[in-house]
Order: sequence, then C-alpha cells, then structure tokens
Amino acid sequence: MKSARTRSRAAAAGTVIVLSALATACNRDSAGSGAGGDKPAIGIDLPRSDSDFWNSYAEYVKKGIKSDGINALPLSNSQNDVTKLAANVQVFENSGAEAVVMAPQDTGAIASTLDDLAAKKIPVVSVDTRPDKGDVYMVVRADNRAYGTKACEFLGERLHGKGKVAEFQGALDSINGRDRSEAFAACMKKKFPDIKVFELPTDWKGDVASAKLQSLLAQHPDLNGIYMQAGGVFLQPTLALLEQKKLLKPAGDEDHITIISNDGIPQELDAIREGRIDATVSQPADLYAKYALYYARAAAEKKTFEPGRTDHDSTIVKIANGLEDQLPAPLVTKDNVDDKALWGNAVGQ
Repeated sequence: MKSARTRSRAAAAGTVIVLSALATACNRDSAGSGAGGDKPAIGIDLPRSDSDFWNSYAEYVKKGIKSDGINALPLSNSQNDVTKLAANVQVFENSGAEAVVMAPQDTGAIASTLDDLAAKKIPVVSVDTRPDKGDVYMVVRADNRAYGTKACEFLGERLHGKGKVAEFQGALDSINGRDRSEAFAACMKKKFPDIKVFELPTDWKGDVASAKLQSLLAQHPDLNGIYMQAGGVFLQPTLALLEQKKLLKPAGDEDHITIISNDGIPQELDAIREGRIDATVSQPADLYAKYALYYARAAAEKKTFEPGRTDHDSTIVKIANGLEDQLPAPLVTKDNVDDKALWGNAVGQ
C-alpha cells in the first residue's frame, strides 16, 4: 500500500510521468513471473535489447527465474534510457518489490533513483555496471580494468610493439567504458609506446563505430589493430565494413588486421574459429544472471556478505558505495575457443 506522501508525490509529477509509466507498462515482459507465494518479490530491469550480449543475459535471467523459483515481478527493459529506468523502478516500488536488479548504462545519472530506493529500504543489485554514487547491496561485475589491460597486452604482443590501433570506446559516462579505456591507455603508454592508438568514442553504438572506422581507414589505410570494447554491438558492423573494403584478411595473412573484442557472444567465438578476429574477453552473461538473482534474493532476506574469496571462483571487494563481486572473465583465443565452460558455447543448451 502506498503512503499518502508517495501518492501525493506521484500525483505532483503530472502527465509526463503518467505517460512514461504507461509506456513502461507496455514494455514489460510477462515471462518475468516467478514462483510467487510468500517468497520476496524481486523487480528486474533489463538494460537494453540492441546487443547480443544483453539479449543473452535476458534469456539467462528468464531461465534462472524459472529454475530457482524466483518471485519476479514482470520484467521491464529501460532500453538504455535512465528516465525509463527510473519509471520502471517506480513501478517496482508500487508493486511491492523487496529488492531490485538493474544494470544502469549511465552510471552517473542513476544516483537519485538509488537514493530513493535506499530511503524505502529496498536493496539494489547492479549488474555489469557500478553506479558512481548511491548505495548498492551488491555489484555483480567482472574487473573491467582487466578487460582493457588484457586487450592491450594481446594487441601489443601480436603487433610486436609497433603499429596503429583503433579503439572503439564505450560510453565514457559509464564506469565500464571508463575502466576499459583508462586501463587500455595506461597499458599502451607503459608497455607499448610505439603503438599509435586512435581513441574512437562510440556511446556503445555500432553504427557510430563503423562510421568512425571508415573515416580513420581513409586517413590511415595501414591500420593493423582494432580493440572493440563490446562485441555485442561492434562485431557485425566492423566485419561488414572490413569485408566491403576487402580488408578482412584471415589470421595468418600478412595483411590481417588483429582484432580483440569484449563480450564472449557466440558470434565472436565463431569469428575466432574462422580467423576473422583473434580474441575476446568473455563477459560471463550466464554468471551475471545467476548471481544477480542470487544476491537479490539474499538482499530481500536480509543476508549479509563480507569482502573476500567466494565459493564460485570470484572475489568480493569493498567499494565506496557497497560491495562488488568480481566474477572471472577469461581471455578467449583460438587455443581455448572450444572450451565448453565458455557461456558463448552453451547458449541454447
């Protein structure tokens, strides 16, 4: 039951919020309904549907709800829009959520929503992204600085410390984009100073990356390396452009452009097998979903955790606004691309 204060605040928000809530309701997924009963209600917002990685995460979430008997409210999808995310969270609050799972893509703009949830004592599990401010019960994430460092070291070694590399940077208003970009730059400066890096901000948009790569190739046709910070949005447009320009040479060819990505989606693994790209860092979409649900239920049941090693090959660390469970994210090359433990090899099974 909403308090009188909450009702008056909602009414004061006016027609814009009403329309936003209606649009949100139209974008809710009935597949989110879980076991119900006396189990705590969990609100789950999916961050976007324009990425193969996040679509895989969504499928793992739905499977986990069913297999683990989670009492999930109807799923929502904020479509990379923090305003929609705030409206979706308001619906969760009004529906009696006792914990909320989200993956805010703009990690700076979510603070007020987190403060509102904290005031109502509704704990939050943030997946893949760590909010800049605002309390969180647990962040379920891999070490994104390690992504940038692994990409740097792989490219630097393959290029023997010399060459030109394009870096498709994710949105720099996201902690993930910043972490990957800063770590990649620091590693290149320290270990491979003779490699020229062209930083291409993309806001996680594949068409932006493709357009910027096309312009870069016109100026630097001798480009010999690419770092894609998100294969889920960058892989297909990048390969299509290189193929169009007859620059998509197989690994081993002297004119091959060395490419490393981040995500670990099945399409990246296939591209590694086929020699079109060389490596990726596998973000564990399956584990993100599994432990997001695990910690959400634990939060609703008022369980607590401490920093240290876990029983699932990860480490919980203390962060400024809560705790973060840093899950493993392995480097994938042709040597281990067929490993059945990789989530990208298990999709659909």
